[in-house]
Amino acid sequence: MTSGFTYLDYNATAPVRPEVAAAVAEALVRVGNPSSVHKAGRAARAAVEQARARVAALVGARVSEVVFTSGGSEANMAALTRTGAARLIISAIEHDSVTETAAAGGLPVQTMPVDSEGVVDLAALERLLAEAPRDGGTLISLMLANNETGVIEPVARAAAIARRYGARLHCDAVQAAGKIPVGFNDLDADYLTLSAHKLGGPQGVGALVVREICALTPLVSGGGQEQGRRSGTENVPGIVGFGVAAELAGLPADTALLRDAWEDRVRTAAPEAVILSASASRLANTSCVALPGAGSETQVMALDLAGIGISAGAACSSGKVRTSRVLSAMGCDADVAGSAIRVSLGWGTTEADMDRLFTAWAALHRRMAQRKAG
Repeated sequence: MTSGFTYLDYNATAPVRPEVAAAVAEALVRVGNPSSVHKAGRAARAAVEQARARVAALVGARVSEVVFTSGGSEANMAALTRTGAARLIISAIEHDSVTETAAAGGLPVQTMPVDSEGVVDLAALERLLAEAPRDGGTLISLMLANNETGVIEPVARAAAIARRYGARLHCDAVQAAGKIPVGFNDLDADYLTLSAHKLGGPQGVGALVVREICALTPLVSGGGQEQGRRSGTENVPGIVGFGVAAELAGLPADTALLRDAWEDRVRTAAPEAVILSASASRLANTSCVALPGAGSETQVMALDLAGIGISAGAACSSGKVRTSRVLSAMGCDADVAGSAIRVSLGWGTTEADMDRLFTAWAALHRRMAQRKAG
């Protein structure tokens, strides 16, 4: 809880950890361009490389494989458009930065469906790969954990299928990193996307982890920074903050207990409520709950007025709530998809926060039931 407001929207962005804020503040007043050869420049370069090592350690990658970007969306765009792909296969539940980049990129795009729990259909992936040319030009994009439902996808199994057909795989691990163990080699991905602000780091900085044998044409040309893969003076304070957040990343031990207790209370108070993807393997911090008859936006606004920040199960863009493409892909009917909210916990969440959430949500449920009865 911060200044009277209970924040439960960690999947949108996590509050900056105090240690990160202190490191960023210190970096902001430190002079030096990382490309300069004098003492101040060397100090700035050392700070960037220390952060790179910390981010690499978070996912078990080599330091040389980490390319800093302006965030997860840029890294996703780079993976789809700067890696020499001739055709794309993406899942039906990818982040908009993947789906919209794929749609605008001019390459053939095919979609892997998901089941009713939101888990990708690997048999469908194999069928799509069997029909594609085996020329190394197929790139698969599959997220590790979904931002709306928290469902953990079988990325390593998808990668094993990809290898059999000579395809490459990109994994958007933005929501997963810091919430579950993420191993670049364990996943056997060729490209991996990360974002600092989901970890309690600063907004506006991310990374694309690129396997050393894989191609990546420059995102920006010019000064040759990031081993020539993304020119431009590095965002030193942001990168430093990313490194500290990566080192501190992790969920409190009681996160799953708090999430499960909330869902149990919801089921008791409102038997008509739907806990989405409840049978799937999920992130411990994520709960997507639908209350048919109560619009997502209505619930978000009512809880906001009660001093609680959550988001709609639907993706939000520029402050607008729209029908969730993810829930639609799962086969949810319009009443369920249009009434879903997402509660996401994080490093600062307490039992008292979850109590406030349930009290406010239950009061809303009672008001709506009374109006319906009257």
